[in-house]
Amino acid sequence: MKIGTLGAGTVARAIARHAVAHGHQVVLSNSRGPASLAGLADELGPLAHAGTPQEAAAAELVVLAVGWPQIPDAVAGLRPFDGRIVIDATNQFVSPPPPMKIADLGELTGSEHVASLLPGARVVKAFNTLYGQYIAADPRHQAGRQVLFLAGDDADAKTTVKDLTAAFGFAPVDLGSLREGGRLMQLGGPLSGLHALKQD
Repeated sequence: MKIGTLGAGTVARAIARHAVAHGHQVVLSNSRGPASLAGLADELGPLAHAGTPQEAAAAELVVLAVGWPQIPDAVAGLRPFDGRIVIDATNQFVSPPPPMKIADLGELTGSEHVASLLPGARVVKAFNTLYGQYIAADPRHQAGRQVLFLAGDDADAKTTVKDLTAAFGFAPVDLGSLREGGRLMQLGGPLSGLHALKQD
C-alpha cells in the first residue's frame, strides 16, 4: 500500500515508521515543502519519500496529523478523494496545553468536521487517543497489545485500517460511527488519553 501523510510531526513519523517496517511505501508532506523532509525520508529508508501535500494526498491511504488550527491550510486545494481512506489523527486543541482549549463545534464531532473538509474521503478516526510515544513504541508488550480505538462511517474503510494497524501490532477496537465513536474518542471523551492493553 502507498500511504501519504499530511503533516510530519511525532504522530505522522511514528505511523510512517510502522508502515515502512511492514513494507508499505510512504509519502511524507508538511507545510514547509519536501526539502525540509529529505533527511527524515533518508532516515526511514528507500520506501519513504518526501513530497508535496498533493502527492501525499494521492496515496491509497492518507494520514491527517496536523495541529487543529492548521487543518484548513493542510487540506486546502487537494483534489477530491474519490473514496480513498483518510485516517484522522487530529485532536481539537485550539491551542496547546496548558491551558487546554478545545474547539467548540456544536453538535459535530471533530472527525465529522474534518470529513466535511475532505470531499469524497472515507474518514476513519484513529490514533488520536494515544500519546505519541505509545504510537511510536512497539505496540506488542509482554502483558498484551496496545489498544487502538477507531471510528468511521464506512465499514470497508474501517476494515482496511483495522487490518493495517493489527499488522503493525496494535489491537484495534471499532467503536462505531464518527458521531458515536468519535465522541468517545475526542478530547473530553472518556477514551481520550486512555492507554490500555489487550491480552491475547
